[in-house]
Amino acid sequence: MSQIRVVLAEDGDLLRAGVLALLDGFDDIDVVATATNLPELLARVEEHRPDVLLTDIRMPPDFTDEGIRAAAVLRRTHPGIGVVALTQYSDVEYALDLVRDGSDGRGYLLKERVADVDELVAALRTVAAGGSVIDQIVVDALVATGTRRHDSLLDRLTPRELEVLSMIARGMTNRAIADELVITDRAVEKHINSILTKLDLPAESPVHRRVAATLVFLSEAGVGGGVSGRVAPLR
Repeated sequence: MSQIRVVLAEDGDLLRAGVLALLDGFDDIDVVATATNLPELLARVEEHRPDVLLTDIRMPPDFTDEGIRAAAVLRRTHPGIGVVALTQYSDVEYALDLVRDGSDGRGYLLKERVADVDELVAALRTVAAGGSVIDQIVVDALVATGTRRHDSLLDRLTPRELEVLSMIARGMTNRAIADELVITDRAVEKHINSILTKLDLPAESPVHRRVAATLVFLSEAGVGGGVSGRVAPLR
């Protein structure tokens, strides 16, 4: 079993110690270094060249978006290093910023996921393999209520397209969507292409269009934070 080498950046002593203890139980996860601020984070990554950086979003020196900025720097300097960002805030803008230069090898999780170490480790494994993981913060609430902002981009979609988009946001594959709606794979592809076009997500966009569509769905639906759902890989 090949090991996934991780640098952990977290300024909270208790959380950092807790994550270390939890990850120690997995033979394929090796935390090679820790950091408590942005300069230290970048130094540790440069020194150890991990497979994945597991980082808090807000940390010293400014407690703003250090984890997101680190991910942007690594996309330029070490594009092969994955980043899983942890936050206690269900802020879609952070998630969008995280994948702005590409969604491959990027993950965005609420800190409460640390309590379920299997989900955290699954996210590390997915990101290490080049995949993407976005916390399904408010998806279930959105689907249940159908609430969205006035003049939302989602108003451009037909009811069936909105249904397909909600399934994409859940992390469902085209095959699973086809089975759920009892339609062909080709019909699903046509719906998705129409959705991406109507949401103004050009093919040449550096952000993976499926991830971008999910983030549009979350942000345009207008449901606030505090509701958490599943963690789902975005295909």
